[in-house]
Amino acid sequence: QVQLVESGGGLVQAGGSLRLSCAASGRTFSRYAMGWIRQAPGKEREFVAAISWTGGSTYYADFVEGRFTISRDNAKNTLYLQMNSLKPEDTAVYYCAATQAPYYSNSGGPDYGMHYWGQGTQVTVSS
Repeated sequence: QVQLVESGGGLVQAGGSLRLSCAASGRTFSRYAMGWIRQAPGKEREFVAAISWTGGSTYYADFVEGRFTISRDNAKNTLYLQMNSLKPEDTAVYYCAATQAPYYSNSGGPDYGMHYWGQGTQVTVSS
């Protein structure tokens, strides 16, 4: 069982930066690939980024365009998402999520291959 708690969201102006953190509980954190999924008001959930269990492989949505960096610290049981050059269209609730496998694989379903979810943190980017 993995429990996930996000933090670091907030209000930022366009062009600014935020760093999201996700604290995970459970001994199996370091065994699983993890990721960030977001959902804007009135829109479907959208894959943002994922990272393998060691951090050696990362995956990003096309819209990230080099602005975001996903990382993890297994010693601290924490996942991060550094977001730079934020745009108003990045406004959404950002969810931390974990798979049940060491490498990320998008199953194609609405859960993007994720099995465990946090409660989400709001990111608002003003223009």
